[in-house]
Amino acid sequence: MFKRLLYIVYCFSLLSFSNLVISQKIHYTTIDKDEPRSSNFEIIGKLKNNYLIYKSYRNNFFINVYNTKMELVEKNDLSFLPDKLLGASFVTYKDFSYMFYQYQKRGVMYSMAVKLDETGKNIGDPIELDTTSMNYTPNNIYSILVSEDKQKIASIKVNNRNDNEHILKTVLFDVALNQVQQNFVPIAMPDRNDFLYGFQIDNDGDIAFLRAVGSAQQNNIYKLSLIIKPANNHNIVTQDIKVNKLYLDDISIKVNNINKTFLVSSFYSSQRRGNIDGIFCFLWDKVNAKTLMNNTGVFSEELRAEAKGNNSTKAAFNDYYLRNIIFKLDGGFIVIAESVYTSSRSGGMNSRWDYLNNANNWGGVNGGFYAYDNIRYGSPWYPWGSYGSYNNITRYYADNILMISYDSATQIQWTNVIAKSQYDDDTDNLLGYSLINTGENLRFLFNVQERRNWVLNEQALSENGQVNRSPTLKGLENNYEFLPRYAKQVSAKQIIVPCLYRGYVCFAKISL
Repeated sequence: MFKRLLYIVYCFSLLSFSNLVISQKIHYTTIDKDEPRSSNFEIIGKLKNNYLIYKSYRNNFFINVYNTKMELVEKNDLSFLPDKLLGASFVTYKDFSYMFYQYQKRGVMYSMAVKLDETGKNIGDPIELDTTSMNYTPNNIYSILVSEDKQKIASIKVNNRNDNEHILKTVLFDVALNQVQQNFVPIAMPDRNDFLYGFQIDNDGDIAFLRAVGSAQQNNIYKLSLIIKPANNHNIVTQDIKVNKLYLDDISIKVNNINKTFLVSSFYSSQRRGNIDGIFCFLWDKVNAKTLMNNTGVFSEELRAEAKGNNSTKAAFNDYYLRNIIFKLDGGFIVIAESVYTSSRSGGMNSRWDYLNNANNWGGVNGGFYAYDNIRYGSPWYPWGSYGSYNNITRYYADNILMISYDSATQIQWTNVIAKSQYDDDTDNLLGYSLINTGENLRFLFNVQERRNWVLNEQALSENGQVNRSPTLKGLENNYEFLPRYAKQVSAKQIIVPCLYRGYVCFAKISL
């Protein structure tokens, strides 16, 4: 009887292991050779049992609809769109999505939205969100903010014609795109090098952003204020952040909807253009209108030695940039950063004051209006360049991933580093990583070069900071090169990753 019981347990374990192994699958889309290789795309996401991908080429716009096996079901032409779009983005719900776009016609800039069903067809006519009269051809002047629960949507723009006072226009909508509130808010700009940055919206519809003072050439911020525009009125709340003679770099603002707090974090140095010393954290309690935390965390020598890569220990973090901030249920959070830099044949190595110099989107552009684009990592795909460097030969690098866990008092709990070394010439499309939050752990997908071929690799970060390397992904096909930094998570354990196959773009759905 005992032996029989052991046999049953053994068979059950084999069955469980078998299910674990085969649960990870990859489905590829077929190559459409009729599509130009230079088409742009954005992964919309999963709607019911369909997977939608938006594509555009010149004045042609369409949505591909795939089934669960990533077989093309429909290809819908978005013929209702104007000939030239200045920007497009998508917000996906369970059974529909919104497409937000803007365009200019006869001296008027339009901010528009259209509702799409699970097959990418429009439901009703496009909706006008806002307009602006203009006598020149600008870039995007509108930004669309969407709350974490997707129930609040805002269209914003900033008029910076007056150096001493910028005008922020906000139009707040509910989930059905009914207008809830419209405000024109004057923002005082008392310092010469003031700029606005980091617009976010919380689940209450309150909009938070930063007013910073610094040099666009040196990327060092030495003065900072948090500004909150409540959803129900135009009176703003301004809180000066004590920087304490530090120089901030690569600032991020993040909303915690559970605790109703705003987190401002940044790398910092103790001198202008100096080596990065650590991470600065500021935590604001929106309900009680008070500062909960304002402190700095200095990187230890042990962490510097682990994360330095090819740099010296003192300059270990000079090439790191914030990529993700993830809140935990206990009020703590995890900061994730990546080491990225470039070198060129003509100019040598580029430091953090050269690389990604436009990431902060400084004000004073577009002839009086500017928009803030919060997307710094991921879709959409623009095949002609990565960060705008046009030297004769530019080599892009993407190295180690830094992870730091903080408790609710912004004290460091643990740190870890995922070691990787990536480089490519004249493009960084194959570099970087994608992050999948399964709820159980955080999974990182990135390419590793093996025998001159790029092979997709996965590593998982547990709750206690332990990094585990996963087995080789099943279903990887020859001649497919993955573009993980443009991937999008579409469900708890599914991600769609763009691929290059003989120069053509296709897509792979990975079920983990």
